[in-house]
Amino acid sequence: MKRQVDLLDISDGKLYESNDMVRADCFGCEGCSKCCTGMGESIVLDPFDVFNLTAGTGKTFEQLLESEIEMNVVDGITLPNICMKSGKCGFLKGGRCEAHQFRPGICRMFPLGRYYNEEGFKYFLQVHECPVNNKGKIKVKKWIGYPDINGYEAYIRCWHEFMIDLQDNLADLSEDNVRVLNLLVVKTFYQTPYGDEFFEKFYDRMKKIKEMLGL
Repeated sequence: MKRQVDLLDISDGKLYESNDMVRADCFGCEGCSKCCTGMGESIVLDPFDVFNLTAGTGKTFEQLLESEIEMNVVDGITLPNICMKSGKCGFLKGGRCEAHQFRPGICRMFPLGRYYNEEGFKYFLQVHECPVNNKGKIKVKKWIGYPDINGYEAYIRCWHEFMIDLQDNLADLSEDNVRVLNLLVVKTFYQTPYGDEFFEKFYDRMKKIKEMLGL
């Protein structure tokens, strides 16, 4: 999701890499769940997020659509996002996250965000979003919590570049063809199960869909 803001207005003015220390540790949130409420459609899910949610909940993509997630248009592309029920995340129970072990990447990063450039992306610290004071310093990769942070970041760059390529080509498509394209993306990367191995199958699907679309 593109944000048309000045980085200096929302961050500490620094950019971080995965091995850098950043003052983002909320110490278990201490009963706070502010970032799990009032988020609208902003918790957009990439394919790895959905893979983890289906594995963690034991539900299919279609079953998650019945309650926990929904579909919306993001910069012209139809993508799933976490559904806010009565203004709060459907996984929030008793002030705690039931999906914490398999939570989406956006949730793992918070209060960090990603700043994309020609080389890929770096992280920035959002200074106005989290109400916890006196946050502790923690290494970015430890805060995000994926064992293979390099593999994860390479995947995120690949997915982001693919989204940009799709958006750049939307203007040349008819309304019907945009609908077909969106259905293809959802079926290829979200609906079709990955089994136990996500990344190998993801890159195989990415190669095939790029060849199909001439990207």
